[in-house]
Amino acid sequence: MEHLFLLLLLVTANGAPILAQRLLERRVPAIPLDGGVKFFDGRPLLGSSKTLRGLLASLAATPAVAWSVGVAPGLGLEVALAAMAGDLLSSFTKRRLGLNPSDRAPGLDQIPESLLPLLAVRERLSLAWSEIALLTLLFTIVEIWLSPLLYHLRIRRRPW
Repeated sequence: MEHLFLLLLLVTANGAPILAQRLLERRVPAIPLDGGVKFFDGRPLLGSSKTLRGLLASLAATPAVAWSVGVAPGLGLEVALAAMAGDLLSSFTKRRLGLNPSDRAPGLDQIPESLLPLLAVRERLSLAWSEIALLTLLFTIVEIWLSPLLYHLRIRRRPW
């Protein structure tokens, strides 16, 4: 059962910025986390799709969901922080590869934002490496499956 809660927290941490974009785009400005700064290669550091609004949405929603299912909100916050770090790492890497914000990069779009949180809570939850691998795989499958659905529901702007 603990694994389902972790998967729920991963989906929440990574999905909250997408929902916040859709629900708050007209009320809360999308302030880029990188402030528009360019890296020494001339490309954006992270890109315009990584915003303060999305970060705050993840950091607020994940502990709230954790609390609502009887998991310590601190664990939810830890998952959210590490998930957002993984997402920023993915964006940084995608910019270095010359990919635009929201361009599709299977694996790179899912693995860091699920693997880093699981590594962050590994000792606290006594997770085995096999459990981390399985949860990372499950998150990747769920994310790839959910994206077209969210696009169809007009929550995502692209089907990936």
